[in-house]
Amino acid sequence: MTPEDHARAADDLLRAEATAEQIGLLTKRHPDMGMDDAYAIQNAIYRSKLAQGQPVVGWKIGLTSKAMQYALNIDIPDSGILFDDMVFSHGATVPKGRFIQPRIEAEIAFVMKSSIGGSDVNRDDVLAATDYVAPSIEILDTRIVRMDAETGKTRTVYDTISDNAANAGIVLGAERHAVDAFDLRWVGAITSRNGEVEETGLGAGVLNDPVESVVWLARRMAQYGQTIDPGQIILSGSFIRPIECPSGASIHADFGSFGTVDIAFT
Repeated sequence: MTPEDHARAADDLLRAEATAEQIGLLTKRHPDMGMDDAYAIQNAIYRSKLAQGQPVVGWKIGLTSKAMQYALNIDIPDSGILFDDMVFSHGATVPKGRFIQPRIEAEIAFVMKSSIGGSDVNRDDVLAATDYVAPSIEILDTRIVRMDAETGKTRTVYDTISDNAANAGIVLGAERHAVDAFDLRWVGAITSRNGEVEETGLGAGVLNDPVESVVWLARRMAQYGQTIDPGQIILSGSFIRPIECPSGASIHADFGSFGTVDIAFT
């Protein structure tokens, strides 16, 4: 893909977000696109949102579980960008029409107190740079169709990365914990929709340790000259499958002694 192709795809995705009308698969439009193309499109969206006055509040890490990696035939996670208009309060209600096809995932969020970056970042660096950890819900959305009606082909990881890793929102629980207060591998969640349990999982599903997920992100960002900044939120990756959230859905994620997170959809 050319830089012009990247810019055009980014514009199409931004328009899809604004109008709530999905676009077709980018991998159908550009069959030879690769990982670098996908992140170039995501970065074009990033630059456009910054120019519109939307500051970055953090980063998300996706495809951290083996199940999701096997499903998309990849062996590495992906990442996306959190903007300030994506933050919802615990217990809030998402207005109707805000998202196209919302889904949620349960995750452990890291909130940073100091900068971290570089290709040699390690676990101890992440622990030292973390202010606190908290229960969280990520809201996913897709500005690209999940399946092409003509061919039956589904989105690939390149489509997803281009679409800001399907990121759309974040909800932090009220509880805040020191990063070493829990063994994060054993922090889990029982996630319910309208009172019925839909999914359960443990933090170990995220690269065996959510801390290692943040290590991966810092190292990947170093390849692009980026760092994680103080105050930023890092969504370390989901340990449950995405749960569909049609109109009227009420979500409760129970992390036990780690806390709870609630979000509803009009």
